[in-house]
Amino acid sequence: MTKTTVRLGDIAHGRSGDKGDMVNIALICHEKEWLPLLESAITPKLLSKWFNGWSEGPFEVFSVPGIGAINCLIHRVLQGGGTVSKRLDSQGKALGQAVLDVQIAIDSKIAKRVGFIAERF
Repeated sequence: MTKTTVRLGDIAHGRSGDKGDMVNIALICHEKEWLPLLESAITPKLLSKWFNGWSEGPFEVFSVPGIGAINCLIHRVLQGGGTVSKRLDSQGKALGQAVLDVQIAIDSKIAKRVGFIAERF
């Protein structure tokens, strides 16, 4: 499998917020057809790497095919929840934007199949 690295924000935009002591990060593809790229790249294991030191999880990823998105849940990341958290971003609102700058590995064959065309493919 040939992989290439792209900025997550080139594939999707994000929204996030608190759900008690969890953060919900929705990643919505710029093109609905690109959903297989997110589904294959964004995994609970990857989330655990991104949030290492912030949360021990669990980490969950759910597909939302109707809108071409995935929904990521990061448990126990807000130090008890938005009203008691001492984190600078106590409601997790910035996390959806922050992850968009992360470089992710995508499968080149899937990228071509779904029309995610870049000069490097």
